[in-house]
Amino acid sequence: MENVSFRTTVLPLSDKLFRLALRITMNRAEAEDVVQDTLLKVWEHRSEWEQIDNLEAFAIATCRNRAIDLVKRTGRNTKSLEEIENSQPSTINSQASLEAREQLSLVRRLMDGLPELQRTIMLLRDIEGKTYQEIAELLGISETQVKVYLHRARTKIKEWITNI
Repeated sequence: MENVSFRTTVLPLSDKLFRLALRITMNRAEAEDVVQDTLLKVWEHRSEWEQIDNLEAFAIATCRNRAIDLVKRTGRNTKSLEEIENSQPSTINSQASLEAREQLSLVRRLMDGLPELQRTIMLLRDIEGKTYQEIAELLGISETQVKVYLHRARTKIKEWITNI
């Protein structure tokens, strides 16, 4: 990797890392802590940046692992994303935007019910826009496994929506 700069290469990843940590921890403050820990860990490994093929993948994997460790350590006594969104004032009150928010809230609640790996894969693919190959590298599994887990997650959510 050439000309790696913390400011230009790592710091722009903060938003992605935060969204990932928030989806896993379901708590804004904990997600911010996870991102800071992740950035610190990446900084501590700066001497190894030349050997790391994909610094973004390293940062995302580190963030995911730290968030999962935090959730396991503290349990899942955190607020859902729906509660976080509802606590913030909304200025748009049209019927269409209300329906869209309700649908998004439903999908997020359903995603929360998925196993951790399926939820993470669905987040990385459908929200972050990562390719199957990138997800496989991030999670240390094969592309085929990524596709299978993603298919299972989407099928389960579709099944739940149909039942609702």
